[in-house]
Amino acid sequence: MLIRDVMTQAVVTAAPATAVREVAEIMRERNVGAVVLVAADGAPVGLITDRDLAVGVVAEGRDLSAPAEAHASSPVVTGEPAMALSDAAELMARFGIRRLPVLDGGRLAGIVTLDDIAVRTADAELQASLTQTITRGALPGFYFHHRGG
Repeated sequence: MLIRDVMTQAVVTAAPATAVREVAEIMRERNVGAVVLVAADGAPVGLITDRDLAVGVVAEGRDLSAPAEAHASSPVVTGEPAMALSDAAELMARFGIRRLPVLDGGRLAGIVTLDDIAVRTADAELQASLTQTITRGALPGFYFHHRGG
């Protein structure tokens, strides 16, 4: 199975200079957990998530009018439509990411998420492995320490 078989083609985007408050509003209106920040030429230059906004902006009392690019993950890890889903899953696990923008000829063509893989594939082993790896990578180490015996 290839990324193109499971990716979402309608990617929610914003300019890098968009205020973080506006990005949060876009997420709410479009019911998404991430926005890809794209340069004028359409190339992705950052990815900002609802978690970035909650933990990195709101919880730290940052300026809500600040540009989103200041709080986005960059460089953006990307895949290609013809990439095998197993290779995309390995890439996501390696970088501890839940969303993988898809580029076709350098232009944003879609996005594949952990949820896309879980819902649209029949590979339960791949789903479980990817979910465990990415979740473990995203949480602080104290969640996994030995709790005594």
